[in-house]
Amino acid sequence: MKIRNLDLSDNPINAEHTALGLPPVEDDITHPSNHPVLRIAVWAVGFLLVGVLAYLASKLFNGQHEQTGMQLIASTLQGDAFWKAVLVGLLAQTVDGALGMAYGITSTSFLLATGSTPAVASASVHIAEVFTTGVSGISHVKLGNVNRSLFLRLLVPGILGASLGAWVVSSVDSAVIKPIVSAYLFVMGLYIVSKIFKKITPRRETPKHVAKLGLFGGFLDAVGGGGWGPVVTTTLVGTGQDPRTTIGSVNLAEFFLTFASAAVFAGLVEEGPWPTVAGLVVGGLFAAPFAAFLTQRLNTRTLLMLVGGVISCISLYNLYRALG
Repeated sequence: MKIRNLDLSDNPINAEHTALGLPPVEDDITHPSNHPVLRIAVWAVGFLLVGVLAYLASKLFNGQHEQTGMQLIASTLQGDAFWKAVLVGLLAQTVDGALGMAYGITSTSFLLATGSTPAVASASVHIAEVFTTGVSGISHVKLGNVNRSLFLRLLVPGILGASLGAWVVSSVDSAVIKPIVSAYLFVMGLYIVSKIFKKITPRRETPKHVAKLGLFGGFLDAVGGGGWGPVVTTTLVGTGQDPRTTIGSVNLAEFFLTFASAAVFAGLVEEGPWPTVAGLVVGGLFAAPFAAFLTQRLNTRTLLMLVGGVISCISLYNLYRALG
């Protein structure tokens, strides 16, 4: 016998059911964020974010450094790496805020152009993204935008793919991996441009091969410094899935795979990317007004063309430098 947890409140769905002579809906339908799985996910995000902050603070003020924590902060603010990353973070978050995707691809492309190795660029982007994806994931859960079934199907494969990708890009010689990453980012730039000409026909079919898609998307995201959103979200929405719950589910899963890849990078990347991480975070904080301005002034097709074109051109330049 099924035990039902009914929502007996006066909500629009129940009003419809009453008019049709149907029983009230279950609480999980009207309050999807109250499901135990999603509550656990939200608490896990919160604890992990607090843990990351504590870890970074301990590394800064209690680590084995020649300078004190305040001296390290002062030297970071005076360094070129920090201010380049601030500009990159501003541009990348502006793009992401206007389009809802491409933060990792944009920031990694620019960081490679400024001379960062693929491992350092991807590590910096993923460590910075831990905070943005965490806040985004919690927000989507609270707003009821997460399909828990889709989230769970993406979660473990995405983490495995991201961890494997982080290990690959950190272990392979940068001279070998940089042309490959640049070529990948070039293709992703063209892929973003191609969305201008793609018309999605909504279908009500169950998404297939979600686990494989999560594994593939997580791996590419870690190796190329970005791509989880453009690869996974657009593929699922392209099969006719509900955009709202797809975006919410993919965003919540992204936090956990970003956290996993950031942890791998922190253990494997010898060159400390902390000035770059700090710059990306600071730059991203000031990007919202610019994103709003772009969204207001330019239509989506124009934005897609501009962003995809810029990413492709920068990646071609990086590819030329890597092979030259």
